[in-house]
Amino acid sequence: MKISRKKYILIVLTVLLALPAWIGAQEFKAIDLPAPQKETGKPLMQTLNDRHSTRHFSSEKLPAQMLSNLLWAAFGINRPDSGKRTAPSAMNWQEIDIYVATAEGLYLYNAAEHQLDPVLAKDIRAETGMQGFVDEAPINLIYVADYSKMSGAAEDRKRFYAAADTGFISQNVYLYCASAGLATVVRGSVDRSRLAKTMNLRAEQHITLAQTVGFPDD
Repeated sequence: MKISRKKYILIVLTVLLALPAWIGAQEFKAIDLPAPQKETGKPLMQTLNDRHSTRHFSSEKLPAQMLSNLLWAAFGINRPDSGKRTAPSAMNWQEIDIYVATAEGLYLYNAAEHQLDPVLAKDIRAETGMQGFVDEAPINLIYVADYSKMSGAAEDRKRFYAAADTGFISQNVYLYCASAGLATVVRGSVDRSRLAKTMNLRAEQHITLAQTVGFPDD
């Protein structure tokens, strides 16, 4: 079947216009993180002395190595034989998942593979909090408690333990940031229902807190 020149041009233009979106979708895939550097950072007492919250962030992206170290410090596996983590959790439920919101999209930290699994090819940083800096900082961590992992616990105990376990993880983030010269603040001002809908969370998944991480804006 012969195609007219006009129709041919229209087809070519349609393909060219669709190509960037197709390429972007193809590139949104799992990110293998480099092995965490466990011999770096300040001494513990100096790190504790330097730990603080800040709300002024540069938009500069974190290098892959720094992001790797951050997530491993937060809730990575430090005992491979047992799969236990850098932060404690009640009954070893490990019910807290760390979602990572970046300009490129939303990822889920996969501690077993030490990688970022793709969740949503969309920049949702602005939805991770009610403060003006959340959409400028390069990283917003979203802590999500999966109640389906907390078998046998009453609802009030699930809330209590999920809150405590989130606190352990967020403090690990604070300590890593203080050690590495990064800025961070943990945040409770989150429109949880709206964000959960954007993230396509299940009914058993509950957002506890969010935490912004980036370079300090001097």
